[in-house]
Amino acid sequence: QVQLIESGGGLVQGGGSLRLSCSASGRTVSDYVMGWFRQAPGKERDFVAGINRGAESTMYAESVKGRFTISRDDAKNTVYLEMNKSKPEDTAVYYCAAGSMWPRGNYNIWGRGTQVTVSS
Repeated sequence: QVQLIESGGGLVQGGGSLRLSCSASGRTVSDYVMGWFRQAPGKERDFVAGINRGAESTMYAESVKGRFTISRDDAKNTVYLEMNKSKPEDTAVYYCAAGSMWPRGNYNIWGRGTQVTVSS
């Protein structure tokens, strides 16, 4: 089973950019559909973006469409989330996830998360 570790979180000013990385070990990430989720304090974990095997298709939550970009580099066993035009409401813990089906995801393997804070 693959293990996932997120990195790249931190503090960013509103309107700024941040790139999150999800590094995989134990198994190649190319075997999985990959996604990013986020959870703000007191709220449920929400889907942010997903990418299928082979990177031909991507999906985004409406709230991040046009601002965030998910990508994958299977040679580096890494998935990325490029965050642009950040807003304070993007503040959350961001989780990387691996799944088995597209587009539904069936995400069942999770990283521990990385904190993103967007200042106003």
